[in-house]
Amino acid sequence: MEQLAPAFADQVRDLVRERRIDPRTDTDAVRRAAVDVIAEHDRRSLTGAVRPVDQPEIVVGQILAEVSGFGPLQQFLDDEEVEEVWINQPDRIFVAREGTHELTALVLTHDQVRELVERMLSSSGRRLDISQPFVDATLPGGHRLHVVLGGITRGFAAVNIRKFIAKAHSLPDLVELGSLDRRTADFLDASVRAGLNIMVSGGTQAGKTTLLNCLAASIPGTQRLLSVEEVFELTCGHPDWVALQTRQAGLEGTGEITLRALIKEALRMRPSRIIIGEVRAAECLDLLLALNAGLPGMASIHANSARQALVKMCTLPLLAGDNIGSRFVVPTVAASVDLVVHTDLDADGSRAVREIVAVTGRVENGIIESEPVFTRRGTTLQRDHGVPVRRAAYERASIDLDQILGGSRWAL
Repeated sequence: MEQLAPAFADQVRDLVRERRIDPRTDTDAVRRAAVDVIAEHDRRSLTGAVRPVDQPEIVVGQILAEVSGFGPLQQFLDDEEVEEVWINQPDRIFVAREGTHELTALVLTHDQVRELVERMLSSSGRRLDISQPFVDATLPGGHRLHVVLGGITRGFAAVNIRKFIAKAHSLPDLVELGSLDRRTADFLDASVRAGLNIMVSGGTQAGKTTLLNCLAASIPGTQRLLSVEEVFELTCGHPDWVALQTRQAGLEGTGEITLRALIKEALRMRPSRIIIGEVRAAECLDLLLALNAGLPGMASIHANSARQALVKMCTLPLLAGDNIGSRFVVPTVAASVDLVVHTDLDADGSRAVREIVAVTGRVENGIIESEPVFTRRGTTLQRDHGVPVRRAAYERASIDLDQILGGSRWAL
């Protein structure tokens, strides 16, 4: 960045205040202000009073990043290849590209990091202080921000920005990317339309949210969708869709809205389907109760396999209270969940569905029985012996399950 750029940014900020521009929403007006500042500087350069700007277009972009964007980090947010940005220390800033990590050459100061965090949180309505040292928020571009305050981390605040790069919006898109084959995508599309309850499992950055978005795209447009998340990440674009997110407690310690509360509220809003962005704790009980009551739904969960996802679903509801026991939870999970779709991140950074299992509804010695429907062997998903037990749901939706498992509707 040219040496004069910080001074230009200050002049643009003055113009923004003078013209009453909202820099967070009206970037075009900020750009015009930056162009005006550079043009005035160039007019002064004709008298020899100042040095002309060599590359005004680049400087305007840098000013825009400082005033409307997120300063030095904006270059990574604009880079479509960057999946995530994180700050361990002001001089240790990393990015992830195609699943691999790399240390950047960017070096910030402690004050710059603090200013960037404050700017990011200003548009989210969320706060970060000694009493609330963790925060999750959604940035204007749809990216997810997570910050841990210094004191909890050693020395400096830890900042993570997970970009949501929507390379796929539907199951056919996943086929083109190689995450699914056509027959498996065809089966999942039919299962969603039939109203089966589906859990998406996987590790961090395994593509759970993307897969959940693509599954949601198969929900018929005549149905009403309610989604519940800690922070907004789903972008399925359903025509009849209400998205809800949690809220932190205020400075006085009141006003918090949890996932559990949102699930209960969502059930009062006439949903035809419900999606929980991710279940991590006691809200799993509320999800099970909704699914067990006949409301079709989907959710994601962190797990190493489809089997582990079912085990975790039997464990998380126990966090809801001492009066919740395994004798109730295990058979409820077996009766409520129809399919588990497990996705994974390969060493080369590619994401692919590893297995799809059908829950039979039976429990033996406290273990939920399941059957593999599709299993990835090598680079391909192969048909296994499992079949969803709720055939009647497919029949009500006029879907021939046997035909779908034996072929594909989508042509090349």
